[in-house]
Amino acid sequence: MKTFSAGIARRKRPVGGVSRDRLAMVALAVLFMPVAALAGTGIPLPQPRPAAATVPDGKDAKQASEGAPATPETSPAPSACRLALTDAVAIAPSIPAITGPGVCGGADLVRLEAVVLPDRTRVPVKPAATLRCTMASAIADWIRTDMAPLAEGLGSRVSELDNFDSFECRGRNRIAGAKLSEHGRANALDVRAVRLSNGRAIALTDRKVPRELREKLMRSVCARFTTVLGPGSDGYHENHIHLDLAERRNGYRICQWDIYDPMPTAAPLLPAERPTEASRRETAEEKDKASEALPEREALPRDASQAGPAAAVPADVVPQPRKRPPSAQAAGRPARDSSKPLPSASVPSTRLSAAKHVKRKRHTNLPPFLRPLFD
Repeated sequence: MKTFSAGIARRKRPVGGVSRDRLAMVALAVLFMPVAALAGTGIPLPQPRPAAATVPDGKDAKQASEGAPATPETSPAPSACRLALTDAVAIAPSIPAITGPGVCGGADLVRLEAVVLPDRTRVPVKPAATLRCTMASAIADWIRTDMAPLAEGLGSRVSELDNFDSFECRGRNRIAGAKLSEHGRANALDVRAVRLSNGRAIALTDRKVPRELREKLMRSVCARFTTVLGPGSDGYHENHIHLDLAERRNGYRICQWDIYDPMPTAAPLLPAERPTEASRRETAEEKDKASEALPEREALPRDASQAGPAAAVPADVVPQPRKRPPSAQAAGRPARDSSKPLPSASVPSTRLSAAKHVKRKRHTNLPPFLRPLFD
């Protein structure tokens, strides 16, 4: 058994010598040693980072998104209109909702491609119309219930619906700054004509179509749609009919469609004949002959300055002097003799002298020294 003594302690190396170098070498070996080698040495390693905390970027993000399981999106439940508008009524597949620009658009939209008649015959809508389900259902019901029997009464069948305009984000009548049209809400359809299988086209605003037939069309659409605009409404619907389902207070409806009379077959090019009992009119040739038969008269000058000394004026044209009215003689004044000359201005008139005499008599009551001032 060895005993500890001070001499032995002096012979031992200090702790800061070789022991510290060995510790540094061990630390470096541990740092550069692979992780797999450390796993068998029993040295504790840090826990791996959870996958949820990693933030991939670039290609790693794309691969992570493709590899991640897709979350199921909950689609809205179909509306009652969508459930009723089956393939037995119309070919109208659903389309995504439209939002904007502005307040344009709507939900529960369909693309109305054709109306299916009760006998399974399809009536194409050309071009296909983008409408709300309720508007598309109203159009299909109108074709199936009203137009199909009307065409059968004409000895034909409905073959096509001429769509003039459906969804379009714009103001009313395409006026800048106007209120949003029902076309911007996919709640309106402009119809120009209904074509038949025999090649005939029933243009709703054509005057050649019999008036009775156009009146039937007007009554049918005005009973089904809340707004009907046609010829005579505002000047913008002279060649088509506007139909929509706009909602208003108290269920107010608008039906403005003037049924014009057919155009005349031949326009009158000449005025109507003169009635036989009217007086005979004088022709231009007869007027010329009558003017030649009249005696020639020398025309009088318009201005007196144009008349020369040799100008002969008929006696019946020269104005005659008027006679003095007898009232002057009745007043006791003697009539003036036209043969005597008028009194000259130098000869004082009796009337003036009398006036002066009266004037002198008026100033007789003045003092003597003031009389010369007024005489």
